[in-house]
Amino acid sequence: MNDVLLRLYIAVQTLAVSEDGQDMVEYALVTALLAFGWVAGVKSVATALNTAFQGLSTNLGSYVS
Repeated sequence: MNDVLLRLYIAVQTLAVSEDGQDMVEYALVTALLAFGWVAGVKSVATALNTAFQGLSTNLGSYVS
């Protein structure tokens, strides 16, 4: 009986120390953080481009008419 408990204890300790799945979780979190930053950055760039093109359109419109 003690042999079985010792083997079970060793198996549980091995699982507790194992870091096999930890890398995938870290990569997923980094990827999610980068995607969030990219979406926020693209939104601000799109707003700035829209403002620039509206100003350009206004200036060109005043020269044409």
